[in-house]
Amino acid sequence: MTHWKNLSITWLGHAAVHITTPKGTEILIDPFFEHNPKFPKDYKLPAHLDLLLLTHAHMDHIADAVPVAKKHGPNIVAIYELASWVGTKGVQNTIGMNLGGSYKHKDVTVTMVEARHSAGLQDGDRVLYGGEPAGFVLTIEDAPVLYHAGDTSLFSDMRLIKELYAPEVGMIPIGDHFTMGPKAAALASDYLGLKTIIPIHYGTFPQLTGTPAELKEHLKGKKVEVLTPQPGETLR
Repeated sequence: MTHWKNLSITWLGHAAVHITTPKGTEILIDPFFEHNPKFPKDYKLPAHLDLLLLTHAHMDHIADAVPVAKKHGPNIVAIYELASWVGTKGVQNTIGMNLGGSYKHKDVTVTMVEARHSAGLQDGDRVLYGGEPAGFVLTIEDAPVLYHAGDTSLFSDMRLIKELYAPEVGMIPIGDHFTMGPKAAALASDYLGLKTIIPIHYGTFPQLTGTPAELKEHLKGKKVEVLTPQPGETLR
């Protein structure tokens, strides 16, 4: 079992996650609120966010990025093309990265890692190139290493993420159809060496049929903890 050591993680439905580090750094990943049927409408973000991380350009991951950025003032970390696009919307403090790179902010080192997905960017009636999809490894002082996989299929190079960064807690998509499903997510936990999985990207829309119960079934006999908070519930 992972020891959280004053770390808190709140799932906000779909792939949106709010993290507070032991030293008080506030991190938001993939904000999708207004049109997210699973988003807890009474949830209040802190007045100031330190980091806003965007895994890829699909609207169910960035739909609320611009208004959140303007209201809460974070540094926005995304792949270069997506960060550049967000910057055209009147947002300050964008940090464009690319796969394999790292960015340090206070007590957090953010590393951008590979994901297998598409990443077209809908801008009005145009679809633009939004850069490559990504996941994020968060190496946090006095806390376990976290991994948010973004939207992805299973891929064998997840073993390299284990070798390089040794994440303990994985926020892993299980919904199927647009990402891997529960069976593949269970194998991902092996490749990554995870101690704890927080399932994400399931149950939001009818196509996302994978469930935590199926994930647990595929993990039988393995020493992997599956935590299934309700949207808005904080794990501490």
